[in-house]
Amino acid sequence: MNDIITRFPPSPTGYLHVGGARTALFNWLYARHTNGRFVLRIEDTDTARSTKESVDAIFEALEWLGIEWDDGPYYQSQRFDIYREYIDKLIASGHAYYCTCSAEELEAMRAEAMEKGGKPKYDGTCRDKGLAKTEKAVVRFKAPLGGTTVLEDVVKGNIVFQNDELDDFIICRSDGTPTYNFVVVIDDITMKINTIIRGDDHVMNTPKQMLIYKALDVPLPVYAHVPMVLGSDRTRLSKRHGATSVTAYRDMGFLPDAFINYLVRLGWSFGDQEFFTRGELVEKFSLENIGRSAGVFDQEKLLALNAEHIKATPAKTLATLLIPFLQQEGIQAEQGPFIESVIQTLVPRSKTLREMARDAVFYFSDTIEYEEKAAGKFLKENALEPLDMLVKELEQIESFTEENLEEAFRTVMEKSGLKLGKIAQPVRVALTGRTASPGIFEIIAIIGKDKVLDRLRKAVAYINGSA
Repeated sequence: MNDIITRFPPSPTGYLHVGGARTALFNWLYARHTNGRFVLRIEDTDTARSTKESVDAIFEALEWLGIEWDDGPYYQSQRFDIYREYIDKLIASGHAYYCTCSAEELEAMRAEAMEKGGKPKYDGTCRDKGLAKTEKAVVRFKAPLGGTTVLEDVVKGNIVFQNDELDDFIICRSDGTPTYNFVVVIDDITMKINTIIRGDDHVMNTPKQMLIYKALDVPLPVYAHVPMVLGSDRTRLSKRHGATSVTAYRDMGFLPDAFINYLVRLGWSFGDQEFFTRGELVEKFSLENIGRSAGVFDQEKLLALNAEHIKATPAKTLATLLIPFLQQEGIQAEQGPFIESVIQTLVPRSKTLREMARDAVFYFSDTIEYEEKAAGKFLKENALEPLDMLVKELEQIESFTEENLEEAFRTVMEKSGLKLGKIAQPVRVALTGRTASPGIFEIIAIIGKDKVLDRLRKAVAYINGSA
């Protein structure tokens, strides 16, 4: 077989949704796995619904996912001359014909067929008339009257279609615009697409498309129809199940590699392995391992997988991704050792970048706002003495090493007769404003002497009522 060439052909009528992104990923991964090519095609013949904003949104989502294409983007709206050429070929070869039946005549045909218990379809009135092109004429494909069309599907196995169930379907409307089932074939032929991976909602379109291939004497591509992505209630994934836009997950703070990992696993497997790097997915992806059962989108599982990818990502890389989320929290941060140290303390407890950004705010802020419950429980009069003692001990330390900090706390414990927890919690609230945070010694070492002393003194003032 020639080099594998796959494609992703979104319609620009909205954002790139989860199901579409998975289809793009399967095609991209298979092309990369086989050292083939991946083509991007924008199917924008629906001029009433297609928008530039949607095109831009699709590009934006693909860029975030890191799905780069080798050829394209091609736009169907710019290819009408090509479609016209192939329509003329089919008419000339006798595989298509002009039809002038009116809407009223077509409705009468459907009604009559249904009365006889048949399928409502075109009855072939104009099939053999050899009509010329007119202003109101459509072009119909001359479908076989008998026999079968067999779809050999890599995922689903063989599917047999009865040709007499098909009518002579329209391939070009009276206004000159070609129809979907026609243009998709012509695009795939001219772009040399030889492997089509798409959702199984396209299965019923496939016999019509196969007939056009045969009429043009072009070899059929390999077909792989993959099951749909479902919501938690096993119905088609929609807005009522939560976010369906790819960029919405970006904005929620998911890592692109984690999102890719999760999407691919919705319908594909490699043993019991759940965590994959991008490189591992490229290395191991195959059509044979695509399952026949629909994948169920579970955001809790996605969150758990995202947390694992956060842990596996270098702090320097996370810093680049985290800075925009910090900006949304009003924090201006820069690349460097400080933010990387902050990230290392937050990685074990972060499921998303947004969560990490919110938990990181206290490291950067000049003013700490105390959570009401935290202050009410720990910034009380009985905390004054240990906080005062700790301030005095820390003032004497030049280097905030873990060893020196532990010694300072130990001294306060001995002088006050309190256990570490009774001292650490008021200190935690004083430094972070909350009761849950990374390790207290880690926090102190990162924030630094001046800020730590300032926050402890403000906590003392707060307790004294002079804040």
